[in-house]
Amino acid sequence: MGSFVITASSTCDLTKKKLESMDVPYGKYHYTLDGREREDDFFTSISAAKFYGSLDAGASSVTSQVTPEDLGAMFESRLSRGEDILHIEFSSGLSGGYESAVAAANVMRARYPERKIYVVDSLAASSGYGLLVDKAARLKKGGMGIDELYAWLEENKLRVRHWFFIPNLSYLRKGGRISAAAAAVGTIMRICPVMDVSAEGKLVVRKRVMGKRLAMKEVFSRMCEEAEGGTNYAEKVFICNARRPEAARELAGMVEAKFGHMRGRVSIYETGAVIGSHTGPGVVSLFFFGETKRDK
Repeated sequence: MGSFVITASSTCDLTKKKLESMDVPYGKYHYTLDGREREDDFFTSISAAKFYGSLDAGASSVTSQVTPEDLGAMFESRLSRGEDILHIEFSSGLSGGYESAVAAANVMRARYPERKIYVVDSLAASSGYGLLVDKAARLKKGGMGIDELYAWLEENKLRVRHWFFIPNLSYLRKGGRISAAAAAVGTIMRICPVMDVSAEGKLVVRKRVMGKRLAMKEVFSRMCEEAEGGTNYAEKVFICNARRPEAARELAGMVEAKFGHMRGRVSIYETGAVIGSHTGPGVVSLFFFGETKRDK
């Protein structure tokens, strides 16, 4: 069996330590916070508290995708060691990062024609994307080869469920997800949209509820309805949050009380700067594997 490495990008919203423990190199997205360009580096160069505090204070953050050059350099560092590449990229429905990965792969295929280079459009985001990367790393560790793993990812990637709520509607308005009028009315009425990621890898509002408490219950109920195996769910569960650790822990407790057979305890991660630039502080997300593939 040929040696290969799984690679990803920083928008998987895990941690640097977690990716290193799985031997998953990653490309970095970028963002510009109040005129200063930064790397999406899992809050190494700036803390999450400072980043989200800046947003709360009115700072603007503009994001940019990982470049073909950065990904190409990452690929070549492992190709030159005789390893094949299986790259899993952030959803093409939310960014041009997948196109960057394909462009980098094409350059590297010409340079290393004897090597295999696969690129997977995860159609996933944040720690849902991370959940897919984690699963791929475990399958690789269990002995699955690159061809079989690539086929598995293409067949199963839409089983990753993303359910989340965003209390601050101003960030959805800035991103063009809702109109200014809808944001104003929603804020007055304390409307909290419950969203997921569609089969096309795009953010979709599925329900609007009043307040964060009902939004959390709705997110939890979606897992109760959709989790693979029902209450016998035996896979991992990830939760991601942007400066809402109490809500994340409360949601984790609800999941652990209901799903006693899952793989370990719920893992809680911080929403990264690129994702957080679009959601703002306050977002809480729940990720798990579903019985069937996502709807549009």
